Amino acid sequence: RTINRDIRNIQPEDVQGVDAVVHLAELSNDPLGENVPELTFQINHEASKRLAELAKAAGVKRFVYTSSCSVYGVANGDEPMTELSLTNPQTAYAKCKTLVERDVMAMASSDFSPTFLRNATAYGASPRMRFDVVLNNLCGLAATTGKIVMTSDGTPWRPLVHVLDICQAIASVLEAPQDAIHNEIFNVGHDKDNYQVREIAQIVADVYPGCQLTFGQAGGDNRSYKVSFAKIHEKLNGFHCAWNARKGAQQLHDVYSRIGIDE
Repeated sequence: RTINRDIRNIQPEDVQGVDAVVHLAELSNDPLGENVPELTFQINHEASKRLAELAKAAGVKRFVYTSSCSVYGVANGDEPMTELSLTNPQTAYAKCKTLVERDVMAMASSDFSPTFLRNATAYGASPRMRFDVVLNNLCGLAATTGKIVMTSDGTPWRPLVHVLDICQAIASVLEAPQDAIHNEIFNVGHDKDNYQVREIAQIVADVYPGCQLTFGQAGGDNRSYKVSFAKIHEKLNGFHCAWNARKGAQQLHDVYSRIGIDE
């Protein structure tokens, strides 16, 4: 059953008879969220909170909220951020994630188990490609222009996670015993997939033969954080990350080659 509707207009009957809600229906990144911050808060915070309220009232047992590691914002020091670290959101998008976590966490009960997945920066091929996320963006530049011209020095840290590994995290939460996921936060990714942006750019350039890579000066985007993913690997049996940046860049290279995208 498919319902095409603005999340702000979801009705109580839409969640009747549902065992679990996996919530991904928000404005999807920092730059988009900054266009009209008031609208971002309406959709990403208020409508998300209302969806959880409707789900709980309808007797939905589990509510999986796809949050983001962007809630960590600018890290202090070199220690990886854990689920217990203080959040420091820098954008409307990230601020809304922290607000939804706070508000939905307060709704937890013996009959309503929310779980919060703080995904690393996503990447990977899909029928509806996203080119706003860093690895996909750099692969798109390499494929179409043969060049990656960085406008920054690439020193900020970003953790990456493939979209299929995010899917596995969601499935693992839905299959796990309630006491393992009840009102829990999990960073989604793998410790080895913390990269500086310049490392991601170099990986992409290596995968695309002849790609020219240049760097700029320190940029205005001050988001930089390393993340610890130990908890999800310890607590959710069967969850593992099958992808890394090089494998993901190669996947995108192969997809572009098959459909004839090149410079």
